[in-house]
Amino acid sequence: MASSPPPELERGEMIARNIGVGCITTVAGFFSGGMIAVLVAKFVGSAQGCRPPEGLPACNWWMYAGVGALLGAVTLPVLALGRLNSRPNK
Repeated sequence: MASSPPPELERGEMIARNIGVGCITTVAGFFSGGMIAVLVAKFVGSAQGCRPPEGLPACNWWMYAGVGALLGAVTLPVLALGRLNSRPNK
């Protein structure tokens, strides 16, 4: 039994969908990228022999978290929207 293809979206619906997906993935990418970067900072600090102050996860964690958050906030939406809007090969 062949399934019917999904209905084509109108331009306004496609724009609304892309805005929604972009906003959600930007927030998710910001936080996930920051957390992964802090983990990288912990490994780098351990390799350098750095002892972070009590209560902090790693030495210079804020620099790693900032860069990772920005990278995540850009790359996750780009990847998600690229995949969402790609034309299927027939």
